[in-house]
Amino acid sequence: QVQLVESGGGLVQAGGSLRLSCAASGIIISINAMGWYRQAPGKPRDLVADITSGGTTNYADSVKGRFTISRDNAKNTVYLQMDSLKPEDTAVYYCNARVRTSWYEVYDYWGQGTQVTVSS
Repeated sequence: QVQLVESGGGLVQAGGSLRLSCAASGIIISINAMGWYRQAPGKPRDLVADITSGGTTNYADSVKGRFTISRDNAKNTVYLQMDSLKPEDTAVYYCNARVRTSWYEVYDYWGQGTQVTVSS
């Protein structure tokens, strides 16, 4: 069993910054990709950014140049630094990790979600 615990959401004014963290714990052999998704009311859950174990990153066009994803492999933790926030960034943000729990088992796990609200 693997748990992802997120922290760092909250309310911020437009133009402000927030930093999200997500720590994975449990039976973990290794973690492949880790990422952040977000879901606004009435909309699907979309990828914000992800990062491989080797550090290769990928961003949604809407956040390029404003958000930075990073990870600490020793701590099984992924971060999302969000700068120049806009009201349209308001959503519940979910952490995702693709975890190898044994030599033949790889599963996707999700965090519980953290609310990010950007006021105009």
